[in-house]
Amino acid sequence: MSHKIFFLCPLFVVLIFIQKIDAVDYSVTNTAANTPGGATSYIWNTFQQQNSPACSKTYQKYIQGYSGDVKREITGVLYHESAHIWQWNGNGKAPGGLIEGIADYVRLKAGLGPSHWVKPGQGDRWDQGYDVTAQFLSYCNSLRNGFVAQLNKKMRNGYSNQCLC
Repeated sequence: MSHKIFFLCPLFVVLIFIQKIDAVDYSVTNTAANTPGGATSYIWNTFQQQNSPACSKTYQKYIQGYSGDVKREITGVLYHESAHIWQWNGNGKAPGGLIEGIADYVRLKAGLGPSHWVKPGQGDRWDQGYDVTAQFLSYCNSLRNGFVAQLNKKMRNGYSNQCLC
């Protein structure tokens, strides 16, 4: 019996490697008000990136059959998750709260933050994540326009708590 297992294991490995591997292509249809070009264009503009083959990824989600607050919430989540596609993570060194906060910053700036989010100045620390960090980043961006885009660009090759000056 064991000789059959030793014969089958290499066979499975070979089958795995000869399987055709396809990437999934998605595209977005966004009907959210006040967001010309949809999530993709909005996020590229927020991160000050160009629409180029080197930077582009496409994905497919359709938000149909929803309306009002539910549609707004789904669209907000779409913006948050889409931001992760184009943001950098400091080669894994950036705090998780900052990564999630940047994604929620995109959502906040798109006007898609839900009513239960904290207000500016609330929270325990800047890198607490999600809405707290989004509000902090919004404040930083108000002091220095383009701050979040610059931060994202700097996180392409690493991360440090040193001054971003």
